[in-house]
Amino acid sequence: MKNKFKKRSSLLLAFLLIITALTLPAAAAVRQRPTLLVGGIPFGVRFFTDGVLVVGYCDVSCGGNAQNPAREAGLRPGDCICKVNGQKVETAAALAEIIDKSGGARLTLQYRREGKEADVCLSPVPCDQDGRLRTGLFVRDSGAGIGTVTFVSKQNNSFGGLGHGICDGESGTLIPLARGTVMGVTIAGLNRGAAGAPGELKGQFTAQQQGELLQNTPCGVFGRLEQCPALPVGELPIAYRNEIHDGAVTLWCTLDDNIPHEYDAEISAIHRNADGNKCFTVKVTDRELLSRTGGIIQGMSGSPIIQDGYLIGAVTHVLIGDPTTGYGIFMENMPANMAVPLS
Repeated sequence: MKNKFKKRSSLLLAFLLIITALTLPAAAAVRQRPTLLVGGIPFGVRFFTDGVLVVGYCDVSCGGNAQNPAREAGLRPGDCICKVNGQKVETAAALAEIIDKSGGARLTLQYRREGKEADVCLSPVPCDQDGRLRTGLFVRDSGAGIGTVTFVSKQNNSFGGLGHGICDGESGTLIPLARGTVMGVTIAGLNRGAAGAPGELKGQFTAQQQGELLQNTPCGVFGRLEQCPALPVGELPIAYRNEIHDGAVTLWCTLDDNIPHEYDAEISAIHRNADGNKCFTVKVTDRELLSRTGGIIQGMSGSPIIQDGYLIGAVTHVLIGDPTTGYGIFMENMPANMAVPLS
């Protein structure tokens, strides 16, 4: 009987140890909840694409007929041309030079589409207007824009912003980033949003480079700042997706007075399994913000959202038909896409 009791005691002790082992990491996770400096300030980016991005078509008038060698070969907007005849191309000018010097000979273009590489062959044709050889493509190799910083890590000045990726305006494709710089921005004005006509913040780059842009992902852009900027809120813990709830929130953004301000909003329609950049609905309720911007406008992407003292996410999109309403991303989805560690 005594041995049986000892055996049961040992089993109970083992069970208690297992329970303790299972619960300790959860408790540790609560203690180790990330805290981040809340953004709300504008930033600018200048970037170069990784390859030459196809953004559209332009038919070539050749012999009185409209031709488009690139479209006929199967190239599409959103494709990124990496090499021509095995030669790496990094700029639109370099691609144009290769086409000019081809003499109309057949070219093999290597491109990336949705992460996979493939080849197409095409022959440039002479344009009736100026005689230059053309392929029928519109391409780009660089760009610039402004957005809002969502957070900064106090430990190493790594930052996240926008809450969505930088995409080509024509094809909607995420732009493959080769390198980029973070610039200071002064907001010089704004266009108020209206149904069917999204508004925008108008910014001017300052001469000062403030850091480097390292990643362009569907859940935001990420990089490192040379020094930590002055931020309006300070440091807050993040909230996880299962902790946020429908109801009142505030968001931080900077308009044309160039001072960060806090504005009232509400969130709803929370999709707790969402791993992209449209995780819940954001509706602006603040009278001042509505009177000045009509709601959410371009340039406000990345505006941090706070609920119950936690940083819960960022504004990402506006509804074209209703500028008072848009979408937001869970805060935890942004650092999850960062290659740069927060500390």
